[in-house]
Amino acid sequence: MITLKGDSIYLRALEPNDLEFVYAMENDQSIWEVSNTQTPYSRFLVRQYLENAHQDIYEAKQLRLAICQDEDFPAVGLIDLFEFDPKNNRAGVGIVIQSAENRKQNIGSEALGLLIKYAFHNLNLHQLYANISTKNAASIALFTKFGFENIGIKKDWILLNGHYQDEAIFQLINKQI
Repeated sequence: MITLKGDSIYLRALEPNDLEFVYAMENDQSIWEVSNTQTPYSRFLVRQYLENAHQDIYEAKQLRLAICQDEDFPAVGLIDLFEFDPKNNRAGVGIVIQSAENRKQNIGSEALGLLIKYAFHNLNLHQLYANISTKNAASIALFTKFGFENIGIKKDWILLNGHYQDEAIFQLINKQI
């Protein structure tokens, strides 16, 4: 099981008892825009996903970790490496924090820092990228804080409430490799 510890949070592999949390996150329409979700997920599908969450990143091509504040508390968010490409040593990064009050506690920043360190030092990735709506100022600030650079805009990329929005692609190159 993967556990990455920071000063006030830790990242851990998903567990079967995360069913209700993941179910609630996947079905929270207020965050569907950032997660590219379009339809609700059943508990059955989430349970199947959790049963296969033990797969190695090289097999599943993704790694989803729960963001937790304390050993006694449930997850407060999720952070992912997705589209893992070991040939080209890159992966996408996604993060979502469940509640607005948790978003103001530096949880996302600490989680992203831990994941970047893991991706670059343990997986030896050359680069990470994130797709972020150009209207999502909080996510842009979070990723640029860690050195992600806006390398392009995908025009009219996201259809939200009948209107198209632009999406930026941010990239972080591992200068150590």
